[in-house]
This record gives sequence, structure tokens and C-alpha cells, in this order.
Amino acid sequence: MVSALVEGNSLRATSRMTGVARNTVSKLLWDLGFACAQYQDKHVRNLTSRRLQADEIWSFVYAKQKNVSPIHEGKLGQGDVWTFVAIDADTKLVAAYMIGLRNGETATAFLNDLANRLATRVQLTTDGHAMYLPAVETAFGPGEVDYAQIVKMYGADPDAERRYSPAICIGAEKRPEVGEPDTDHISTSYIERQNLTMRMSVRRFTRLTNAFSKKLEMHAAAVALHFMYYNYCRIHQTLRVTPAMAAGIERKPWKVADLVALLNPVS
Repeated sequence: MVSALVEGNSLRATSRMTGVARNTVSKLLWDLGFACAQYQDKHVRNLTSRRLQADEIWSFVYAKQKNVSPIHEGKLGQGDVWTFVAIDADTKLVAAYMIGLRNGETATAFLNDLANRLATRVQLTTDGHAMYLPAVETAFGPGEVDYAQIVKMYGADPDAERRYSPAICIGAEKRPEVGEPDTDHISTSYIERQNLTMRMSVRRFTRLTNAFSKKLEMHAAAVALHFMYYNYCRIHQTLRVTPAMAAGIERKPWKVADLVALLNPVS
């Protein structure tokens, strides 16, 4: 069941493939996701990263934002939900993530968590969203990080209304904001690729489907399981090891059975 879930199958599809009741699959995801979140929170620390990239990826829970009742407007868990993610550009390790609203409060909490996981000074790149600069200054402190933004410019697309694809990028501006970031490494390419990996590997992020989460807790469990599998189990094609091994926080690849063993940790 776990193998099916981490490869982008929905709960119902996993149930059909394995012959296991859907409620059983749901409970497994719930319990294992919580265990994965706990494990990563404890062990993904003291990172010696040099270059990090961060971004936020959209999804929704319970209902699309336009269908949310006015009394629940702005409430996390109904409507738009954003997952903030930071990736190490060298080891491809997902160093931190956080689920919340797309605002300065969540960005600050996310970057505070990221800063507390680092053992070295880093260069950080994000897109040009206004929430990031004050959040970086609050989380890292003055002069304690080399931070830059990359702002992409998009051209008008006459076919945009007739097809489902992003507008054409016609240029990008690199903006050093804090410290002395190396302009050669001001990029968000790796984190944008991670966004694609999430959309392909977590059914809840796949666009134009009905596989969204009905509860925020289940959404969080699916995200935690994805990042645990990505960091510890999945061999990265260019690294030939898992991101956790490349980052020096694990010595060998995990198997799916090792993930399941988190449900019954050895005391």
C-alpha cells in the first residue's frame, strides 16, 4: 500500500490495487504520515548546506477557494493551502517544509524552522514574492544569510484561454537582497523541479482531478510521507544516492519496509 501511495496513487486507486478497504488505507496514511513528520522533524537538523532554494506550491483542501463559505474565508483547512518547501541545491535534500496560508506569517514561521535546522551560513534564493524579504530578515537576522530573489517576467499568451499551460517566460532578473549572494547561483530551478515531483508523486497536488484532501490533517500526512520517501528512499538519478545520504544524515537507502517500521519504533 505504501509503495502505491508514494508513487502518486489516490486512496481509492490504492484500495483497488491492493484489495484493502479504503478506510484501512486512509488510516495507514494518517498514522504513517504522522510518524514520518516526527522522524524528519527530529533528524533533519544540523545541515551543512551551502545553497538553498525555497518556494511555495498551491493545493486546496475541502473545496476550491471560490466554493468556500464566507464564514470560513481565510481559515486554514478550507480552500487554498500552500506548502512552503526548501531544497538543498547540491544534495537535493528537502531541508524544511510547512503547510499554511500564503502570507508573511507562514513564510516567517517556515524560514525560522529552516534557519534552526542549519549549521552553516547559506545562500538562499526565492522568487520575488513580497512576503519573503521581511521573513528572511526576521528568521536569519541581519547579515547572517546571503539572500537573493529571482523575478521572472512573462509575456502575453494569445492561446492562454484555450490551453492549460503557463505563460511563456521572457526573462528573469536576479536581485541580491541581503549579504553577498553569488549571482551564478541565484536560481530557483531545483525547487521548481521539486514542485513538479510533488505534483506527480502526491495525488492531492495533481491538477484537474478530484483527488484533493477533505481534511487538512490528511493532506499534511500525505505531504510528510512524500518528503520522507523522497529524502530517505528514492535514489536521485544524478546523485546515485538518496538526498539524505548526500547530505550526510543517513548512511544507506531506506526501503519501504523501513518507513512502515516507523509505526513501531524500537525503544
